[in-house]
Amino acid sequence: MEHNHFFPPREGVSLASLAAQIGAELQDAGAGERVIRSVAPVYRAKQGDICYILSRRSKEELKTCEASAILCDKALKSLIPDHIPVLLAPSPAMAFAQAGGLLHPEALRPVPVSPSMAGISPAAFVDPTARLEPDVLVEPMAVIGADVEIGEGSRIGAGTVIGAGVRIGRGCTIAAGATIQSALIGNNVIIHNGARVGQDGFGYAPGPRGMLKIVQIGRVIIQDNVEIGANTTIDRGTMDDTVIGEGTKIDNLVQIGHNVRIGRHCGIVAQVGIAGSTKVGDGVMIGGACGVNGHVTIGDGAQIAAMSGVLSDVPPGERYGGIPARPMKDFLKDVAAALSQSESRKQKGGKND
Repeated sequence: MEHNHFFPPREGVSLASLAAQIGAELQDAGAGERVIRSVAPVYRAKQGDICYILSRRSKEELKTCEASAILCDKALKSLIPDHIPVLLAPSPAMAFAQAGGLLHPEALRPVPVSPSMAGISPAAFVDPTARLEPDVLVEPMAVIGADVEIGEGSRIGAGTVIGAGVRIGRGCTIAAGATIQSALIGNNVIIHNGARVGQDGFGYAPGPRGMLKIVQIGRVIIQDNVEIGANTTIDRGTMDDTVIGEGTKIDNLVQIGHNVRIGRHCGIVAQVGIAGSTKVGDGVMIGGACGVNGHVTIGDGAQIAAMSGVLSDVPPGERYGGIPARPMKDFLKDVAAALSQSESRKQKGGKND
């Protein structure tokens, strides 16, 4: 794939300077003046690109790699062709992420619809009672309601709706088409296109005449440095708050129910659904397409495998998987047994034929 105009290569940074900035050790000091302009995967890296490897599975791709530098750890250094300078790092993936951010800082946040615009677009509506600090960008067709507060350096994308009384901190990016209401948002938060934050939760009382709606009068609290993916929905609390802890990263198409409390520095992958009043500890990782039952607790540092169904509490530090989710070793044993039984039935069926 050739570079396109959405994220073109930058003017470039010397390999020595890049290594210093990401904390990597350049093995060939003579290559320090090489210019790095972009990042690329090993199989198509060209001059001016930097790439990285994490395992020996990249060995064949390295034979045709033309990158200007490769990041790896000491154990994989011998795999790198002699003509490619090596940058050693204890965590190549983290160093590569840092390099990507330095080379393409514009790609770290949703791109503005009007990149040359400054201030408040005349095509936006800002309520006279809203309070915006200096250097806030409001793009066309955005609507900012009464008594809203937005901190310095934040950007409100085109077509976004910010409901009355919402507080948004400094350095935030709210991308095009998002809707924020009944929410208090910290600093340096990224909310991607089409996300919905603060709508009422799913609460009904069944009765003889059907389902009677329960009012949802809580808030959504989003702490500093959180990132929320496109088309994700986070319901406000019923009477208490829905809380997303500092540094947590939430993928696209995630549903978080009312009164859910998610801890700090969690990772929640696409299509996860977390039912109401669940508590998720710090540093929890939840794989894609998981369903989490309401009113359960997932302990600090737990990991949930993709496509699992969490029906009950998960202890801190445990790895769970399957439906219902259970300790990973038990889940893998059950899968192995099921596969063995299936193969046995197939063999018996074949003999009868």
